[in-house]
Amino acid sequence: MSSVRAVDCHAHVLRRDLPLTAERHSAPKYDATVEQYLAMLDEHGVSHGVLTAPSFYGTNNSLLLHALTSAKGRLRGTAIVDPTISDEDLRELAAGGVVGIRLNWIKRAALPDHTAPAYVRLFARIRDLGWHIEVYLEGEKLAAVLPGLRAHGAPVVVDHFGSPSPDKGVRCAGFREVLRGMTAGDTYVKLSAPYRLRGADARPYVDALLAAANGMNLVWATDWPFVGFEESNNYAQCVAWRDQWIADPGLRRLILAMTPARLFGFAEDQD
Repeated sequence: MSSVRAVDCHAHVLRRDLPLTAERHSAPKYDATVEQYLAMLDEHGVSHGVLTAPSFYGTNNSLLLHALTSAKGRLRGTAIVDPTISDEDLRELAAGGVVGIRLNWIKRAALPDHTAPAYVRLFARIRDLGWHIEVYLEGEKLAAVLPGLRAHGAPVVVDHFGSPSPDKGVRCAGFREVLRGMTAGDTYVKLSAPYRLRGADARPYVDALLAAANGMNLVWATDWPFVGFEESNNYAQCVAWRDQWIADPGLRRLILAMTPARLFGFAEDQD
Protein backbone atom coordinates (compact mmCIF):
# COMPACT_ATOMS: atom_id res chain seq x y z
CA MET A 1 0.00 0.00 0.00
CA SER A 2 1.33 3.43 -0.92
CA SER A 3 1.93 5.89 1.89
CA VAL A 4 -0.40 8.79 2.54
CA ARG A 5 -0.09 12.03 0.60
CA ALA A 6 -3.70 13.17 0.93
CA VAL A 7 -6.92 11.58 2.19
CA ASP A 8 -10.45 12.30 1.05
CA CYS A 9 -12.23 11.52 4.32
CA HIS A 10 -15.85 11.28 3.17
CA ALA A 11 -17.20 9.67 0.02
CA HIS A 12 -19.78 7.05 -0.94
CA VAL A 13 -20.19 4.12 -3.30
CA LEU A 14 -23.73 3.58 -4.59
CA ARG A 15 -25.87 1.05 -6.40
CA ARG A 16 -29.45 1.72 -7.41
CA ASP A 17 -30.49 -1.94 -7.31
CA LEU A 18 -29.88 -2.46 -3.59
CA PRO A 19 -32.83 -2.45 -1.13
CA LEU A 20 -33.43 0.92 0.53
CA THR A 21 -34.43 1.42 4.15
CA ALA A 22 -37.86 2.87 4.84
CA GLU A 23 -36.43 5.62 7.07
CA ARG A 24 -34.40 7.66 4.61
CA HIS A 25 -34.16 11.23 3.35
CA SER A 26 -32.46 10.55 0.00
CA ALA A 27 -31.81 7.82 -2.57
CA PRO A 28 -29.13 7.10 -5.18
CA LYS A 29 -29.86 8.56 -8.62
CA TYR A 30 -27.14 6.51 -10.33
CA ASP A 31 -24.44 3.96 -9.61
CA ALA A 32 -21.13 5.26 -8.24
CA THR A 33 -18.53 2.51 -8.23
CA VAL A 34 -15.33 2.09 -6.29
CA GLU A 35 -13.45 1.97 -9.61
CA GLN A 36 -14.84 5.39 -10.52
CA TYR A 37 -13.91 6.75 -7.12
CA LEU A 38 -10.34 5.46 -7.23
CA ALA A 39 -9.94 6.95 -10.71
CA MET A 40 -11.17 10.29 -9.32
CA LEU A 41 -8.58 10.12 -6.53
CA ASP A 42 -5.83 9.38 -9.07
CA GLU A 43 -6.89 12.25 -11.30
CA HIS A 44 -6.64 14.74 -8.44
CA GLY A 45 -3.53 13.46 -6.68
CA VAL A 46 -5.35 12.06 -3.64
CA SER A 47 -3.71 8.89 -2.37
CA HIS A 48 -6.38 7.48 -0.01
CA GLY A 49 -10.02 7.78 0.91
CA VAL A 50 -12.62 6.97 3.55
CA LEU A 51 -15.95 5.55 2.39
CA THR A 52 -18.90 6.47 4.56
CA ALA A 53 -22.03 4.33 4.55
CA PRO A 54 -25.00 6.27 3.17
CA SER A 55 -28.15 6.22 5.28
CA PHE A 56 -30.47 4.77 2.65
CA TYR A 57 -28.99 1.24 2.85
CA GLY A 58 -29.58 1.04 6.59
CA THR A 59 -27.29 -1.51 8.23
CA ASN A 60 -26.50 -3.33 4.97
CA ASN A 61 -22.75 -2.75 4.63
CA SER A 62 -22.12 -5.33 1.89
CA LEU A 63 -21.42 -2.76 -0.83
CA LEU A 64 -19.08 -0.87 1.48
CA LEU A 65 -17.13 -4.02 2.35
CA HIS A 66 -16.87 -5.03 -1.31
CA ALA A 67 -15.44 -1.61 -2.17
CA LEU A 68 -12.90 -1.74 0.67
CA THR A 69 -11.72 -5.18 -0.44
CA SER A 70 -11.43 -4.04 -4.05
CA ALA A 71 -9.27 -1.07 -3.05
CA LYS A 72 -6.60 -3.31 -1.45
CA GLY A 73 -5.90 -1.12 1.57
CA ARG A 74 -6.23 2.26 -0.11
CA LEU A 75 -9.60 2.95 1.52
CA ARG A 76 -11.07 2.75 5.01
CA GLY A 77 -14.76 2.62 5.89
CA THR A 78 -17.34 3.91 8.34
CA ALA A 79 -20.35 1.61 8.72
CA ILE A 80 -23.92 2.02 9.92
CA VAL A 81 -24.76 -0.70 12.44
CA ASP A 82 -27.59 -1.70 14.71
CA PRO A 83 -26.65 -0.99 18.34
CA THR A 84 -27.17 -4.67 19.16
CA ILE A 85 -24.68 -5.87 16.53
CA SER A 86 -22.69 -8.89 17.68
CA ASP A 87 -19.01 -8.76 18.54
CA GLU A 88 -18.39 -11.27 15.77
CA ASP A 89 -19.99 -8.99 13.17
CA LEU A 90 -17.97 -6.04 14.42
CA ARG A 91 -14.79 -8.07 14.06
CA GLU A 92 -15.83 -9.00 10.52
CA LEU A 93 -16.28 -5.32 9.66
CA ALA A 94 -12.88 -4.53 11.17
CA ALA A 95 -11.22 -7.26 9.12
CA GLY A 96 -12.76 -5.72 6.02
CA GLY A 97 -11.30 -2.26 6.64
CA VAL A 98 -14.02 -0.55 8.69
CA VAL A 99 -12.63 1.79 11.34
CA GLY A 100 -15.74 3.48 12.70
CA ILE A 101 -19.51 3.65 12.95
CA ARG A 102 -21.78 6.34 11.56
CA LEU A 103 -24.74 7.90 13.32
CA ASN A 104 -26.58 9.49 10.41
CA TRP A 105 -29.31 11.21 12.38
CA ILE A 106 -29.91 14.19 10.10
CA LYS A 107 -33.50 15.20 9.22
CA ARG A 108 -35.14 13.05 11.88
CA ALA A 109 -38.24 14.06 13.78
CA ALA A 110 -37.02 12.09 16.80
CA LEU A 111 -33.48 10.97 17.56
CA PRO A 112 -32.49 7.53 18.88
CA ASP A 113 -31.70 7.48 22.59
CA HIS A 114 -27.91 7.42 22.63
CA THR A 115 -28.01 6.87 26.42
CA ALA A 116 -29.90 3.57 26.09
CA PRO A 117 -28.00 0.48 27.33
CA ALA A 118 -27.55 -0.94 23.82
CA TYR A 119 -25.89 2.25 22.61
CA VAL A 120 -23.76 2.58 25.75
CA ARG A 121 -22.46 -0.95 25.22
CA LEU A 122 -21.92 -0.31 21.51
CA PHE A 123 -19.88 2.82 22.15
CA ALA A 124 -17.71 0.98 24.69
CA ARG A 125 -17.01 -1.72 22.11
CA ILE A 126 -16.18 0.92 19.49
CA ARG A 127 -13.70 2.49 21.91
CA ASP A 128 -12.10 -0.87 22.64
CA LEU A 129 -11.73 -1.57 18.91
CA GLY A 130 -9.90 1.73 18.46
CA TRP A 131 -12.64 2.97 16.12
CA HIS A 132 -14.28 6.38 15.86
CA ILE A 133 -17.91 7.49 16.17
CA GLU A 134 -19.02 9.61 13.22
CA VAL A 135 -22.10 11.78 13.66
CA TYR A 136 -24.16 13.68 11.10
CA LEU A 137 -26.74 15.88 12.78
CA GLU A 138 -28.06 19.42 12.58
CA GLY A 139 -26.01 21.78 14.73
CA GLU A 140 -29.06 22.90 16.68
CA LYS A 141 -29.54 19.27 17.85
CA LEU A 142 -25.85 18.40 18.14
CA ALA A 143 -25.40 20.38 21.36
CA ALA A 144 -27.53 17.85 23.25
CA VAL A 145 -25.78 14.80 21.76
CA LEU A 146 -22.08 15.52 21.32
CA PRO A 147 -21.04 15.77 25.00
CA GLY A 148 -22.58 12.34 25.68
CA LEU A 149 -20.84 10.77 22.68
CA ARG A 150 -17.49 12.21 23.73
CA ALA A 151 -17.86 10.76 27.21
CA HIS A 152 -17.46 7.19 25.91
CA GLY A 153 -13.77 7.64 25.10
CA ALA A 154 -13.79 6.98 21.36
CA PRO A 155 -12.82 9.79 18.98
CA VAL A 156 -15.88 11.58 17.61
CA VAL A 157 -15.84 12.69 13.97
CA VAL A 158 -18.38 15.36 13.02
CA ASP A 159 -19.60 15.55 9.43
CA HIS A 160 -19.80 18.65 7.24
CA PHE A 161 -18.58 21.46 9.54
CA GLY A 162 -21.01 20.39 12.27
CA SER A 163 -24.00 21.59 10.18
CA PRO A 164 -24.56 24.81 12.18
CA SER A 165 -27.93 26.50 12.15
CA PRO A 166 -27.59 29.17 9.42
CA ASP A 167 -29.37 31.82 11.50
CA LYS A 168 -26.89 31.35 14.36
CA GLY A 169 -23.72 30.64 12.38
CA VAL A 170 -20.63 30.26 14.56
CA ARG A 171 -22.82 31.06 17.59
CA CYS A 172 -24.88 27.89 17.05
CA ALA A 173 -24.88 25.88 20.28
CA GLY A 174 -23.88 22.67 18.51
CA PHE A 175 -21.02 24.37 16.73
CA ARG A 176 -19.78 25.75 20.05
CA GLU A 177 -19.82 22.20 21.44
CA VAL A 178 -17.82 21.04 18.42
CA LEU A 179 -15.20 23.70 19.14
CA ARG A 180 -15.02 22.58 22.78
CA GLY A 181 -14.47 19.00 21.71
CA MET A 182 -11.76 20.01 19.29
CA THR A 183 -9.98 22.01 21.96
CA ALA A 184 -10.18 19.00 24.29
CA GLY A 185 -8.62 16.87 21.54
CA ASP A 186 -11.26 14.14 21.21
CA THR A 187 -13.44 15.63 18.46
CA TYR A 188 -12.60 15.90 14.76
CA VAL A 189 -14.44 17.82 12.05
CA LYS A 190 -14.69 17.31 8.31
CA LEU A 191 -14.20 20.34 6.08
CA SER A 192 -16.66 19.03 3.53
CA ALA A 193 -19.84 19.67 1.56
CA PRO A 194 -20.31 23.44 2.01
CA TYR A 195 -23.41 23.09 -0.17
CA ARG A 196 -25.06 21.28 2.75
CA LEU A 197 -24.78 24.34 5.02
CA ARG A 198 -28.30 25.51 4.19
CA GLY A 199 -27.10 28.54 2.26
CA ALA A 200 -24.46 29.73 4.73
CA ASP A 201 -20.93 30.76 3.74
CA ALA A 202 -18.40 28.16 4.85
CA ARG A 203 -15.56 30.63 5.42
CA PRO A 204 -16.51 31.78 8.96
CA TYR A 205 -16.81 28.14 10.02
CA VAL A 206 -13.43 27.30 8.50
CA ASP A 207 -11.79 30.19 10.34
CA ALA A 208 -13.37 29.25 13.68
CA LEU A 209 -12.44 25.59 13.29
CA LEU A 210 -8.85 26.38 12.35
CA ALA A 211 -8.53 28.63 15.41
CA ALA A 212 -9.99 26.04 17.81
CA ALA A 213 -7.03 23.67 17.82
CA ASN A 214 -4.56 25.18 15.34
CA GLY A 215 -5.87 22.83 12.66
CA MET A 216 -4.95 19.72 14.68
CA ASN A 217 -8.41 18.11 14.61
CA LEU A 218 -9.52 18.82 11.08
CA VAL A 219 -9.73 16.60 8.02
CA TRP A 220 -10.85 17.34 4.47
CA ALA A 221 -13.41 15.54 2.33
CA THR A 222 -15.34 15.86 -0.92
CA ASP A 223 -18.63 14.04 -0.20
CA TRP A 224 -18.36 12.44 -3.68
CA PRO A 225 -20.68 11.73 -5.53
CA PHE A 226 -22.59 14.60 -3.89
CA VAL A 227 -25.91 12.86 -3.23
CA GLY A 228 -28.74 15.33 -3.76
CA PHE A 229 -26.37 17.89 -5.27
CA GLU A 230 -25.02 15.84 -8.18
CA GLU A 231 -25.74 18.42 -10.87
CA SER A 232 -24.09 21.38 -9.18
CA ASN A 233 -20.80 19.90 -7.87
CA ASN A 234 -17.72 18.07 -9.07
CA TYR A 235 -14.47 16.77 -7.61
CA ALA A 236 -12.35 19.59 -9.02
CA GLN A 237 -14.53 22.16 -7.27
CA CYS A 238 -14.03 20.38 -3.95
CA VAL A 239 -10.26 20.48 -4.44
CA ALA A 240 -10.48 24.18 -5.27
CA TRP A 241 -12.44 24.88 -2.08
CA ARG A 242 -9.85 22.91 -0.12
CA ASP A 243 -7.01 24.99 -1.50
CA GLN A 244 -8.87 28.23 -0.75
CA TRP A 245 -9.60 27.18 2.82
CA ILE A 246 -6.12 25.83 3.60
CA ALA A 247 -3.46 27.92 1.88
CA ASP A 248 -0.49 27.21 4.18
CA PRO A 249 1.51 24.15 2.98
CA GLY A 250 2.31 22.93 6.48
CA LEU A 251 -1.29 23.22 7.62
CA ARG A 252 -2.45 21.52 4.44
CA ARG A 253 -0.15 18.56 5.11
CA LEU A 254 -1.48 18.32 8.65
CA ILE A 255 -5.13 18.30 7.56
CA LEU A 256 -4.76 16.25 4.38
CA ALA A 257 -2.27 13.61 5.53
CA MET A 258 -1.03 13.58 9.11
CA THR A 259 -4.33 13.79 11.00
CA PRO A 260 -6.35 11.41 8.79
CA ALA A 261 -3.46 8.92 8.68
CA ARG A 262 -3.58 8.73 12.47
CA LEU A 263 -7.35 8.87 12.81
CA PHE A 264 -8.23 6.29 10.15
CA GLY A 265 -5.21 4.00 10.41
CA PHE A 266 -3.21 4.74 7.27
CA ALA A 267 0.59 4.68 7.01
CA GLU A 268 1.73 8.28 6.67
CA ASP A 269 4.46 9.17 4.17
CA GLN A 270 7.65 10.00 6.09
CA ASP A 271 9.59 11.40 3.11
